Amino acid sequence: MEKTIETQVLVIGGGATGTGIARDLTLRGVKVILIEKSDLNAGASGANHGLLHSGARYVHSDAEAAMECLAEGLLLKQIAPHCIEETGGLFVAVPGDDEGYIADFPSMCQRSGIHCQPLDLKEVRQMEPCLSPKLIAAFGVPDAAIDPFKLSIENLNDALNRGGQYYDHARLEAFIVEHHRIVGARILNTNTRELFRIRADIYVSATGAWADDVAARAGVHIPMVYSKGSLLVTGRRMATRVINRLRHPGNGDILMPGGVVSILGTTSVRMDSPDNLFPSVDEVDLIIDQGEQMIPALGHRRYIRAYSGVRPLVSAGGGEDRTVSRGFSLLDHAGDGVDNFITITGGKLTTFRLMAEKTSNRVCDKLGISAACQTRDLILPKTAGGGWTEPGVALGQKFFSRSKGDPLLCECEMVPASAIDAIISSIRKNWAEPDLLAIALRSRMGKGPCQGSFCSVRVLSHLYNQGEVAGPKGGDGLRRFLNERWKGEHALLWGTALAQSSLKEMIHCGLFCLEMEPPYQTGETPAEPPGGQR
Repeated sequence: MEKTIETQVLVIGGGATGTGIARDLTLRGVKVILIEKSDLNAGASGANHGLLHSGARYVHSDAEAAMECLAEGLLLKQIAPHCIEETGGLFVAVPGDDEGYIADFPSMCQRSGIHCQPLDLKEVRQMEPCLSPKLIAAFGVPDAAIDPFKLSIENLNDALNRGGQYYDHARLEAFIVEHHRIVGARILNTNTRELFRIRADIYVSATGAWADDVAARAGVHIPMVYSKGSLLVTGRRMATRVINRLRHPGNGDILMPGGVVSILGTTSVRMDSPDNLFPSVDEVDLIIDQGEQMIPALGHRRYIRAYSGVRPLVSAGGGEDRTVSRGFSLLDHAGDGVDNFITITGGKLTTFRLMAEKTSNRVCDKLGISAACQTRDLILPKTAGGGWTEPGVALGQKFFSRSKGDPLLCECEMVPASAIDAIISSIRKNWAEPDLLAIALRSRMGKGPCQGSFCSVRVLSHLYNQGEVAGPKGGDGLRRFLNERWKGEHALLWGTALAQSSLKEMIHCGLFCLEMEPPYQTGETPAEPPGGQR
C-alpha cells in the first residue's frame, strides 16, 4: 500500500516560480508541498543569464512584458537586495546595426516607462574599456544582475520555515482524475524508487517548458514551443555592467556580469523536446563571433563552461521563437475539464514574483481563502543556506574570517569546509541526501576554472569523513557530478580549456579508473572523456 500525504496545495516544479508560489501561499497560511523531479532550478531558472531585466530588451517586440520587467525589477531590488547586484546596463550599437532601431530606441523606452540615458561614446569606453572603439551609439538603462540560485533557495527556506514541505528527486508519475477533479498524484522517489501519493485540494504545475508533459497526465494539452538558448562563461569578469547589443534581440548580444565571471549569450534554436540539451560547437562559434563585434576581446578570451536552457514559451501559432511573447500564461484547467488544476508557465526570471502572486491569488480563490499577497512588501529573509551561491563570495569577509581549522575544499571559488557543512545541514533539513551535485547547485563548488578537477575529490573525501556518504555511493555521485561538468566543457575544447579538461581526465579516469565503472542506475551514461579516449 502506497503511503499518502495530504496537503491543501501541491506545487510541481522547484524553480524560481515554484518556490515563489510556495512562499507566497505559506505566507497566507496555506499548507503547501513542493516537489521537484530533480533538484532546485533544474530547468530554465538554473540555465539563464542571471539578468534582472529593465525591460529595455523587449520595448519593440513586447511592450507589456517590458513594463512587467521594469515594475518587478524595481520591486525585487527592494525586497531581495541580497540576491541582486545593481550593475546598471548599457545598450551599444556597432557599424551595421539598424540605425532606425537605434534612433527609435529612446522613445520606445519612454513609452514603456524605462529610463534610457544617451551616453557620450568616449565616456562609455572609459566606463567599460572592453567595448569596441567602433561604437556608434550607447544608452544607459537600469539593468542589474540577480542570483537565481540564491533567489530560489531563499524563497524555499522561507516557505519551509513557515510550515511548507519540499521533496526533491520526486517525479510525478500520474494524476488520478475522478469526476473532473484530480484526487491524487502518484510520486516516485527516484533515489529510493519508492512510490507514494500526495492528495491535495489544488494542484499547481510550475514546470516551465515541461508544462505540457505534466498537463498530459491530467488529459490536458498546452501548446509549448521549445527554444534552446546556450551561454558561455568566461574565466574572468570583463565588465562591471550588463552590456546589450542595441538591435532586435538576436544571438550573442548580451554580456552579463556574474560575480567574478561574465556570461555571454544567447542563441535561439527550436527543439523537439526540453530534455537532454547541451551547447553545440556551432552555437559556441556563433555566440563568440557576434559577441566580439561589441567586445573584441571575446574573440580570444578563455571560456570555462557552456550551458543550455530551454525557454518556456507558449505558442499562439507560427512565427520565429524570438517573436513569441515573453509574458507569462496562467491557465486554469477548469475550462479543460479538470477543476482543481492550474498551470503557470512562460514569463521571465525577473517576473517570477508576479507570476507567483497571480497563481496564488487563483489558488486562494478556489480554496475560498481571502488572505492577501504579502510578497510585494515583505523582505525576503537572508539565510545561511543561500550564502555560497554567488561567484566570488568568499573573496569577502566570509573567506578572510575563516578559522585555521577550516580548510579550503574548492580553491578556485574559495569555498571552505564550513560552507560545505552549512550546505549539508540545509539539504538535510529538506529530507534529502547530500551529494556532489546537490552541494554544487547550492554553492560555487566546481564552477571555477578547473571545473571540479580537484575540489570534487576533496569534497567527496569530506563527505566520507563526515559520514554523509558510504560505500560505492560516493563514486556514483562523483561520476554524476563529472558528467554535468563535462556537458559544459565539450564544446569549448581548445587552448587552456583543452589542457585543463585533459588533466581532469587523467586524474579521474587514469588515476581513479572511473571510466571502468558501469553506467549508474538512473539510466544515464558515464562521462565521456575528452576526445572520446578510453
